[in-house]
Amino acid sequence: MENNHYFYVLHCKDNSLYAGYTNNLEKRVKLHNEGKGAKYTRGRGPVELIFSKAYDNKSDALKAEYEFKQWSRDKKEKYLVNETGGTYVAAKKLR
Repeated sequence: MENNHYFYVLHCKDNSLYAGYTNNLEKRVKLHNEGKGAKYTRGRGPVELIFSKAYDNKSDALKAEYEFKQWSRDKKEKYLVNETGGTYVAAKKLR
């Protein structure tokens, strides 16, 4: 059984981004959408998973989350466009 740790980014209903860490991506996104996830995402749902990256250990995933949270919105969006191969831009235009 794999022991993956994930850094993930959600797009919230109010057009904000939320970055987090989990070791169970599907369950965590479900909790966010049920209003039982992070305090930030409560009232900002439904949320949509727009990016995730698996790491072999918790430390690396948390470092990625921390680094992402230090960036400006513009830098975050450029990163997401680059990492998703442009999928993030296409999804953003549909909103």
